[in-house]
Amino acid sequence: MTLKPLKQSFSICQVRDYSQVNWDSPYIFLSRTDQENSLVCPCQDVPDNAIEVDNGWSAFRIEGVLDFSLIGILSKLSAILADSQIGIFAVSTYNTDYILTKTVDFGKAMQVLEGEGYKVEQ
Repeated sequence: MTLKPLKQSFSICQVRDYSQVNWDSPYIFLSRTDQENSLVCPCQDVPDNAIEVDNGWSAFRIEGVLDFSLIGILSKLSAILADSQIGIFAVSTYNTDYILTKTVDFGKAMQVLEGEGYKVEQ
């Protein structure tokens, strides 16, 4: 399985609403519940109406389209990183999964996963 590091630095935010989201950004992840509106976006695209912001995240995606019948991919990756004391924030799309770690841990995360047999695309 191939992992592709993304070049952007990300922020994880809680926002009042999505009216100020930069829809031209190459990466936007939204989550809305009855309790909050969340946004993951490149640091430079944090909207002014953010309530809480946690900067300093890096991300990688699992390359290819993951079939819904595949089980345990995210679980295995998160367990490997947890065993190395690396926290994650995971986001899924229809096609694949994205995993964010704090930027200070990202290099170690890539090394650990490579050591476990994952191919890290450069």
